[in-house]
Amino acid sequence: MISENGEPDSPQPDAARSVSASAMFCAPLCAAAGGSVEVPLTGSLLMKPGLTMCVCARPYRASGLSWGITESFGAGIHALRSSQLTDVVINRSKRMMLDTLGVGLLGTRTDVFQKALRYSQLFTSEYRSSIWGRSEITLPPYYAAFVNGIAVHSMDFDDTWHPATHPSGAVLPALLALAETLPSRPSGLDLLLAFNVGIEVQGRLMRFSKEAYNIPERFHPPSVVGVMGSAAASAKLLGLSPSQCSHALAIAASSAGAPLANAATQTKPLHIGNAARRGLEAAQLAAMGLEGNQAILDMNRGLGVYYNDYSPSAMPDCATNAFKWILEDQDVAFKRIPAHLAMHWLVDAALSARAKLQETIFDLSQIQRVTLRVPPSKYINCPLPTTEHQARHSFQFNACSALMDNRVTVASFDQDQINRPALKELLSKVEIETPADNQPSFDNMYCEVQIETAQGESCTARCNTFYGHWRKPLSQEDLVEKFSLNASSVLSAEGVEGVIDVVGNIEKVSECSVLGSYLRMNSNAHQQVYGMRTI
Repeated sequence: MISENGEPDSPQPDAARSVSASAMFCAPLCAAAGGSVEVPLTGSLLMKPGLTMCVCARPYRASGLSWGITESFGAGIHALRSSQLTDVVINRSKRMMLDTLGVGLLGTRTDVFQKALRYSQLFTSEYRSSIWGRSEITLPPYYAAFVNGIAVHSMDFDDTWHPATHPSGAVLPALLALAETLPSRPSGLDLLLAFNVGIEVQGRLMRFSKEAYNIPERFHPPSVVGVMGSAAASAKLLGLSPSQCSHALAIAASSAGAPLANAATQTKPLHIGNAARRGLEAAQLAAMGLEGNQAILDMNRGLGVYYNDYSPSAMPDCATNAFKWILEDQDVAFKRIPAHLAMHWLVDAALSARAKLQETIFDLSQIQRVTLRVPPSKYINCPLPTTEHQARHSFQFNACSALMDNRVTVASFDQDQINRPALKELLSKVEIETPADNQPSFDNMYCEVQIETAQGESCTARCNTFYGHWRKPLSQEDLVEKFSLNASSVLSAEGVEGVIDVVGNIEKVSECSVLGSYLRMNSNAHQQVYGMRTI
């Protein structure tokens, strides 16, 4: 272990591990820079006093860390047991699973899903997995995870966590695709445990950076932590060894990352689909003996490349009953409208402002100015959206839709709604302000809407916490209603009720494959009225 002053501490059995062959290749470069290094036969990289370690192989000394972080995650993934799942974690994760399946089923109706499905049908395999809502189609498991993951995020309707990511969409599609191919026939409890392992790994990785707590600016978080969570969950369901679990994370890290520039496009849902697929592939490759860097989480040229303030820490001992899941303390947010999470604050504020104005007189033509006070975030500041994906990421569009229609629903993002002349006229009257106290964090932000009329009236409303946020969670009744509305657009009534029942009792189900049978009970008679309903 490297001490705070840069000198090696006394060797410790778990800490004196190989940095990796690539780190040893850095030794000549460090020496050429004016220092000298010793690379013992064990492979540990020890530094002589006074020499600064090469930044490409430096551990994070601020926390006194050693090279054991990745190993601790591998050991933790392997060691976690279903008996450690608490009632709170079981309940919250079942809600996450149900919501994910619902938005995924609805997402199979989208254009981006159809394109991904056509592409994936080019591939064949001896192993086949189900496509949600499609009784007649199966795909190789990697591509089933891919297209089902895309469906989950195709309308930006899936859950959101803190620090910011969409945790479930990368994990559940991978697990369900994998479970169908395993001769061991995993139980519902096996599925539930693996799902929570994938969620837990994401939560711990995001806590390696304070940057991760804010609305992202450079990359889409599920493309980084999501693929790692998918790999961890898949490794757990496969029953990999601690070392194989570490390798699965290392392999997955080489598929991580997607630029935020593709937000508000059809490519953004692919971030979730790719995370599900690549994580599953990473676990399968690790099971076949493929190896990666066993210090991938320890290094700033490992997972640390994504964060300027990366400060990793080891996973706690997972072999004891004292282990505490992050989900126990930090719940997720469930969306009521298919749009970026920040839109929920804005829509609620806009509806409240509209209600105040309606107490006197409400005439859209008399609105002179609409001021939105929101946190600074460039990719959700879209003044004149022309596509559904831009509209889902537009403060302006969501506020104006709420003001015009007194609601925002699935149908609000249809092209004919986006192209309404009256909506475009109202959009031209919107101004954005970003107050200094409005932080770009899903835990601390707020949205305020001020409406000014030609008669000099002014109404202002502010939302600090919307209904569905982890501080103000959806009731179970409303969550089930959301699922039912989403799923019934694709599944038969028997399929909808079957999924609700299986997920609600997942820890008691002997074979989780029964869930797939209900997910395939599609109905050709889509409910045309769905788009006008909301909760």
